[in-house]
Amino acid sequence: MRNGVERLQVPPDLFDAHFAEIHRYIARRLSEDVADDLAAEVFVIALGGGYDASMGAVRPWLYGIATNLVARYRRTEIRRWKAIGRSAERDRVSHEDEVLDRVAAARFTGPLAGALAALKQRDRDVVLLIALGGLSHAEVAAALEIPFGTVASRLNRARKQLRKALGDVNPLQED
Repeated sequence: MRNGVERLQVPPDLFDAHFAEIHRYIARRLSEDVADDLAAEVFVIALGGGYDASMGAVRPWLYGIATNLVARYRRTEIRRWKAIGRSAERDRVSHEDEVLDRVAAARFTGPLAGALAALKQRDRDVVLLIALGGLSHAEVAAALEIPFGTVASRLNRARKQLRKALGDVNPLQED
């Protein structure tokens, strides 16, 4: 019993059934290395918290945990980069440092990455849960604990912003 809600045991095959899928989702949003740790953390949280059947299906619940961990990771990363930026500037930048900086930056360049970054986090979460996680609108609603209609409106708004940022191109429409 937690917070007045009786918790049920999670299915015994929870990890085997969903780990690869959750790992893929996190790796697409962050990186393969980070996904190793965060995907494992999703299941630590899931196994520690128990599962409440009133929350719906297990899969969206796991995606909700993953999305929250991705957001927490990004907030921590932003704070870290800001702290580094406030620290004393380097006296001398080596050629090797410049090359490494360019390689790291190249991973996050491109019109789509910029357009996704410009979205509000809540809209970006909906888009990425659908695009990378393959979740339905109902599953996204369950994962983010928001109404079904909110998923549809956030997705619609995000699609309009993405199309505008990409030059009014609809990537789903063939030439």
